[in-house]
Amino acid sequence: MFISAKDIYKSYDQLQVLKGISLEIKKAEVVSIVGASGAGKSTLLHLLGTLDKPDQGSISINGQEIQALNGKKLSAFRNKHIGFIFQFHQLLPEFTAIENVSLPALIGGAEKNTAEQRATELLIKLGLQDRMEHKPSELSGGEQQRVAIARALINNPDLILADEPSGNLDTKNAKELHELFFKLREDFQQTFVIVTHNPELADMADRKLVMKDGVII
Repeated sequence: MFISAKDIYKSYDQLQVLKGISLEIKKAEVVSIVGASGAGKSTLLHLLGTLDKPDQGSISINGQEIQALNGKKLSAFRNKHIGFIFQFHQLLPEFTAIENVSLPALIGGAEKNTAEQRATELLIKLGLQDRMEHKPSELSGGEQQRVAIARALINNPDLILADEPSGNLDTKNAKELHELFFKLREDFQQTFVIVTHNPELADMADRKLVMKDGVII
């Protein structure tokens, strides 16, 4: 199994957010996670993305037990194997599209030329060949989100985690983004875990997990 989470608990101060979640996700599967605000969806995504650690339970990704990693090893694993797409893009405003996309590759130790070549290929693939030297403020919401997707793909990660990826997009751009995820899965055999309030995207997934009060129902 590509992702295996067993008996995951997570609290913040006195608030118990996750209450014993277990799940398995296969390689190249697209899984959506839905539920009301406060159900624990984003917390679960952060734990799967190694951005936070569970209080209890275990997570393995592609055979690697996440608890066995810490510090630099955990950062290196995350940089190489996991791509993140957020609702608010998180693009650096002072950098151009190509610089934003290249950044994770440079952090991973790639040469500047290699990183920019790969970034260029991805931006062309995503229809942004004329926007590469533009800064985020000069791009539309849909274009910014595609730059963020290119950045998530730059290191050829096995796993893409998306948190409300179409939350700020209009209907047309949201539909294009949803179709793009499935095309990327076909092209690169990546696994997608998508937290969304968008029922259309949720229903397009291979499997839909519904969360309520910190558990999967």
